Amino acid sequence: MTHEAKMTVIHLTNARLIDPEDLTEATGSLTLEGGVIAARDGIAPKGAEVIDCGGHCLAPGIVDWGVKIGEPGERHRESFRSAGLAAAAGGVTTIIARPDTSPAIDTPEVLEFVTRRAAESPVRIRHMAALTKGRAGHEMTEIGFLLDAGAIAFTDGFAVATDTKALSRAMTYVRSLGALVIGHPQEPGLSAGAAATSGKFASLRGLPAVSPMAERIGLDRDIGLVEMTGARYHADQITSARSLPALERAKRNGFDVTAGVSIHHLTLNELDVGDYRTFFKLTPPLRSEEDRLAMVEAVADGLIDVIASFHTPADEESKRLPFEEAASGAVGLETFLPAALRLHHAGMLSLPQLFRAMALNPANRLGLPQGRIAVGAPADLVLFDPDAPFLLDRFTLRSKSKNTPFDGQRMEGKVLATFVAGARVFQG
Repeated sequence: MTHEAKMTVIHLTNARLIDPEDLTEATGSLTLEGGVIAARDGIAPKGAEVIDCGGHCLAPGIVDWGVKIGEPGERHRESFRSAGLAAAAGGVTTIIARPDTSPAIDTPEVLEFVTRRAAESPVRIRHMAALTKGRAGHEMTEIGFLLDAGAIAFTDGFAVATDTKALSRAMTYVRSLGALVIGHPQEPGLSAGAAATSGKFASLRGLPAVSPMAERIGLDRDIGLVEMTGARYHADQITSARSLPALERAKRNGFDVTAGVSIHHLTLNELDVGDYRTFFKLTPPLRSEEDRLAMVEAVADGLIDVIASFHTPADEESKRLPFEEAASGAVGLETFLPAALRLHHAGMLSLPQLFRAMALNPANRLGLPQGRIAVGAPADLVLFDPDAPFLLDRFTLRSKSKNTPFDGQRMEGKVLATFVAGARVFQG
């Protein structure tokens, strides 16, 4: 879809406007025209379609940074179409897709192919490209050509480079072009083969484990390379309290560094793995409850900038295996908002704080105009009832893969409508 707004003017009235820029929420209205927010708190223009929001929440659409889509190579796990439908139903209006496909998105030709395929999605999709060829960590990709072809950032994803010299060369080159590098903070030797976080629980379960220090060591290396190269850097997932002082120091020193966390690491902990439940096997592995609470606090303080779903579809065959052999990752496009609302209902994060991390900050970091409800901003919005309860049945998810850790759980928060460029792409 080209996301050219329909000519209809829509006036959304009686809405609880969630504003992540001002960190406020107040009753008001928005007028959508020509694909953008044309007015805020005005009267309905003549001939506009008026929608009474019934006092429900109206927020900027979620910008989900780090979504895995199975094209090319694993279309049976997720296609652009199924991911787009899941995103629209979850209030995600912009997907920032990962390059860990098969083959990797490491040439302009592959990037042009996926960009063309992404046009069939009802939501916006932008692609990150691989930093090194085949995500192997040795030879840098054609970064300039990939930028010209529309790459929004560069990352090798969960494939952490062991060749630090090659990584420093790539980061130096990326810096010369002003592009953004996304790192996955892990010490690859320590974290190889790990399925859980080290500690009493992993020992009792007999699972191969990794210390959270592996994340700290990986982050320290990456920050050292940022200091050396001057590159713009984003750590995709910070999950351990031990990593926070290094992150705080890097920001205080004026380095161009931001960080994200997955919604699963904010709402689940290592004990949720229980009796080897593979839907809870993630990368990095789930951490202690102390780490989880520290991550929530870091989001509240603004030390961690971004929350993302890290939507990682896996088919039944790859999950129905012994825990250490099972695929890592969970789908998250449709469960992202209700999972995040757990933090709101627990009194840990306000709705504006959540949307600052789920919409405004990722858009700002990637140079996108989304994530705001200001006049002139793109009319990418989600209307939702934060209190509507439901039992999650994974077989109702629109993703092709059903690997969610929230299956059978009581959740709160239903999307009522999603708008992209002023056009309604989902109606609850």
